[in-house]
Amino acid sequence: MNSSVNSAEMIRAYGLANVVFFPRYEVGPSVDTRAVGLLSSVGLPHSVSFSSRMDPTDPYDTSFDPVALGGFFGHYGIPCPEECRTWWKLGTLFTSIVALDPESGKVYGFPEGSWERVLLHRDVESLLFSLIEFRRIEDSHENEDEDPEDLAERFRQVVSEFDSTPFENEESQWNVILEELESGIW
Repeated sequence: MNSSVNSAEMIRAYGLANVVFFPRYEVGPSVDTRAVGLLSSVGLPHSVSFSSRMDPTDPYDTSFDPVALGGFFGHYGIPCPEECRTWWKLGTLFTSIVALDPESGKVYGFPEGSWERVLLHRDVESLLFSLIEFRRIEDSHENEDEDPEDLAERFRQVVSEFDSTPFENEESQWNVILEELESGIW
């Protein structure tokens, strides 16, 4: 599988203890196999910005599937659009739930307090690429090496060259994060 991201980059950015790999298992023909392959070979980060692990202090009923978006929303009493019920919850990007439409391979965000979805990425590869780039921005910001506006602009430029989708919708969590960075909120 040719990809612009790999597990070594993810581990270098977040550390081995902070990378969550999806298990490989048989999926139906309507599932984007490239997305599944990337999730199991590159993994997702677990950090303050992007949380991909379930909360061990919030135990679920054994019949509950926390990966299925419909089950997750239902567990918390949040309405879930019918067409999104079988989507996979990948994690939380700050305050947005991030989910994969396993058929199309597209990645969506559900902003806090809303069940309306916003297209975040054209595919899982773009999500992973953006998360690795974002970690670089976080590291530079923590070291106070660069101006927050320059960091935000660099992130926009690098990610847009790979996939412009994260910035197309004003409500995208990426736009919100960068506005907060530029405003000095974090």
